Amino acid sequence: MSPIETFQFHRDFAIGSFQVNPNGKLRLKDLADLFQEVAWRHADSGDFGRTLQKENRMWVLSRLEIKVNQMPVWGEEVRVFTAGRGVEGLFAFREFLMVNSKEEELASGMSSWVLLDTETKRIIKPETVLPSELFQINQKPDWIPERHRIRDLGEKAFAISVQHSDLDLQNHVNNTSYIRWIEDGVFENGKGIQFLSINYLAECFLGDQVEIFKFSKEGEVQLVGIYQGKTVFSSLVQLI
Repeated sequence: MSPIETFQFHRDFAIGSFQVNPNGKLRLKDLADLFQEVAWRHADSGDFGRTLQKENRMWVLSRLEIKVNQMPVWGEEVRVFTAGRGVEGLFAFREFLMVNSKEEELASGMSSWVLLDTETKRIIKPETVLPSELFQINQKPDWIPERHRIRDLGEKAFAISVQHSDLDLQNHVNNTSYIRWIEDGVFENGKGIQFLSINYLAECFLGDQVEIFKFSKEGEVQLVGIYQGKTVFSSLVQLI
């Protein structure tokens, strides 16, 4: 994990009562929400965020990995950092770090994004819009989210009907809604999540019926979402 001084942007938050689980700790979905919020604020501050919509372009999260040391509790003050971590091919990398008031690391994340033309659905090279001072084209992070290779789907665990509350500004399922589904899928194990890796593979829309398949082995849980025979997402979770 990169030291704090290498990050480019941060925001402070207080953990709200609506963000915690029955144990009073921040939910993984809400941690991802904070990461996403800081990412968008950073992008907007550098004019490569929401302004791209005017040019029919948008950022799409492709892969995300989160490591949890200790989840903050209700009322705790935290600081969330982010920074661009280079470009490789069609992927732009972004790193996250959450610390407490003592600057102790609570959680970290690494993500890979692609830039999409919203009309043609074609991927655009990210360096065409990214400021070079924030995303060094030749830089490559040590930590790169992995591409999953699913060999065994396991058993069908449950199904999700996409609701209005799952959707984002583009009328797609929000990337953190998938993480909420994953949390629901591992809740029965009665353990916390210390690591999440998720690949976002296809779009989901209102009313889609997504089947969730689950495979567990030695403290690790694999959850895969399937819609009409197409893999929507795949995830690997390590439990505490």
